[in-house]
Amino acid sequence: MTDAIQPENSQPPLQPVETNGAASGEPMFDYNDAHFVGTMRRSMRNIAILGVVLAGLLTAFYGWRTGLMLLIGAGVSFTGVWEWRRLVAAINSRLDEHLAPQSLGRTIFTFLLRLTMVGAVLYGSLRYLEGSVYALIAGLSLAMFTLTVEAFRMPKR
Repeated sequence: MTDAIQPENSQPPLQPVETNGAASGEPMFDYNDAHFVGTMRRSMRNIAILGVVLAGLLTAFYGWRTGLMLLIGAGVSFTGVWEWRRLVAAINSRLDEHLAPQSLGRTIFTFLLRLTMVGAVLYGSLRYLEGSVYALIAGLSLAMFTLTVEAFRMPKR
């Protein structure tokens, strides 16, 4: 009589489910830190390429001030993706026991410093350059565009 009495409609205990992407066959579950770094690097590369090409085109058709506004927006997009990559890497190093933790205070300080500098650069470009505001917005949107493209490319890998 060592068996416990169970009600008739009781369910068996839950078994642990393996969440490894190889077992589930889903490529989305195979996403790791290396994939994240690769995605961010490709996104930064694409921001730089698109920023230079589009700024050259806008400079040729609308003048150097409009081209510079797009280049400033692309630079802000580039540094934003770069800083987010550093911030996520610092947080992940805290969460992973096998990695040496990065200084989270220094990373957050540089993140806030970058935000302050971006505010000053955007204010200065809007105040003193007489280029197109739409070019600046287009440059700022490059990060969102390239990260969206990388997100759509992700399941194919």
